[in-house]
Amino acid sequence: MKVANSLFPVVLAGVTLAVLLIAPQLGIGTARAQDRAYPTKAIKFTTSLAPGSSADGFARVVAEFLTQRLGQPVVVDPRPGAGGNLAAEIVAKAAPDGYTLLMSSLASNAINATYYSKLNYDLRRDFAPISKFGQIANGFFVGPDVPANTLGEFTALAKAAPGKYSCASAGVGGLLHLTCEMYKKAAGLQILHVPYKGAAFLPDVLSGRVTLVFDNIPVYIPLVKAGKIKILAVTTPRRSPVLPDVPTTAEAGLPELDSRGLFALLAPAGTPNEIVQLLNREVGAVLNDNALREKLAQQGIEPEASSPEALKDLIRAEIAKWARVIKEAGIRAE
Repeated sequence: MKVANSLFPVVLAGVTLAVLLIAPQLGIGTARAQDRAYPTKAIKFTTSLAPGSSADGFARVVAEFLTQRLGQPVVVDPRPGAGGNLAAEIVAKAAPDGYTLLMSSLASNAINATYYSKLNYDLRRDFAPISKFGQIANGFFVGPDVPANTLGEFTALAKAAPGKYSCASAGVGGLLHLTCEMYKKAAGLQILHVPYKGAAFLPDVLSGRVTLVFDNIPVYIPLVKAGKIKILAVTTPRRSPVLPDVPTTAEAGLPELDSRGLFALLAPAGTPNEIVQLLNREVGAVLNDNALREKLAQQGIEPEASSPEALKDLIRAEIAKWARVIKEAGIRAE
């Protein structure tokens, strides 16, 4: 008996070591292998994204994969309204415990920081950056009857006929509107801005009533392939994997025309750093998962993680970028 008792601690230590050694091979990360104080209940992704949109689908796919890794439900809570300010304000005022997070449409939130003279939150002060989620390229779309097949050809048409052509958007001060203003400034054009409420502009672009629109590419891919709309360029530094034959605005000679749907995960300011770092690691693992990347690539969505520090820098850069566009175009909140 004395021999057995003396061997017990050694056996126990060996078993413990074995579990730690094989955990990675079994797909058990340290976040699973140990009891954790967080998370112990459902985590909520509060978003301003319209249910059913490509960006909303992006959030839901990431939430599904993250649920599997964290062992707790990650649910998407859409709160569209006020140009993205409603969702942001909810999270800014939430308890900093890691259970209410903002899946941010980063470009829209960055625009709002300048477009609105007064907000009930500060994008730089009231949030703890966790990780970039990725991006969705914007495309330059025109109706099928527009006599141009490249961005250069359309720019020449617009220069030759100032004020003849029009650009649709989902409303004054939104990303689509400011991208149009960015194009006008970069190319030296006079194009009429036609604001709509939401995505109601699409039938008018298809029919030619409005000439062009800048928008996230996923919903347009079937229309492009069916010949119902033309895409002249993508407004990103590199080509979209889902439309590899479409040149970038930089290739067309307008490198300053850089606009994309950017997405990121933010927590309320004051969230403990250990929670921020845990979420950063887990989100990074999810976004590098091959199954997720393949699933999203088919939709024109490009997942990309970042450090909290890099995201903080990106937020500041986006605010400065869109502030310049708003100032140069003389845009004021309605």
